[in-house]
Amino acid sequence: MDAFSFLRRRTFLKLGIAGLAGLGAAGGALWSMRGQAPAVAGLKVLDGHRFATMKAIAEAQLPLESAAVTSDHLARMFDGFLQGEHDENVADLATALLLVEFGPLIFEGRFVTFSHLALEDRRRHWRGWMESELALRRQVALAFRKFLHVVFFDDPKVWPAIGYPGPSLWGMPAEEPTP
Repeated sequence: MDAFSFLRRRTFLKLGIAGLAGLGAAGGALWSMRGQAPAVAGLKVLDGHRFATMKAIAEAQLPLESAAVTSDHLARMFDGFLQGEHDENVADLATALLLVEFGPLIFEGRFVTFSHLALEDRRRHWRGWMESELALRRQVALAFRKFLHVVFFDDPKVWPAIGYPGPSLWGMPAEEPTP
């Protein structure tokens, strides 16, 4: 007697259809949880959802309140950066953005997405990524933090807010005036 002898073809089909319906319902719930992303003009690689997630990461990571740089600008810089990347890197970063977006559900059991969290909750959740025992979460956080810090602190509009007078030109030869 076989272990699945109790499972007749009709029972197997019913269980299979019920399983597919359950998966479809779960997928629909996840899809609706994300909501509609507004159309963003001028994007080359990111879609509206991933753009919103990148903006939310920038808001959680950086002190944008005191700087003249917006999360929209930083997310657009990320979209521009992705244009020159290999397809595998773009796919990996797109997957990482999706993982961050559903992070509150996956890692905290909260029925909300990252970009829909209040700012303080988002910062707390993002800090959890940076301090996580799971290497994947730390690697994702590190990759986005490095990118954001490079483009944020490289922008001259940010320098007054952080008290940076600009690059020192000590030791550099003087430029010849152009006639």
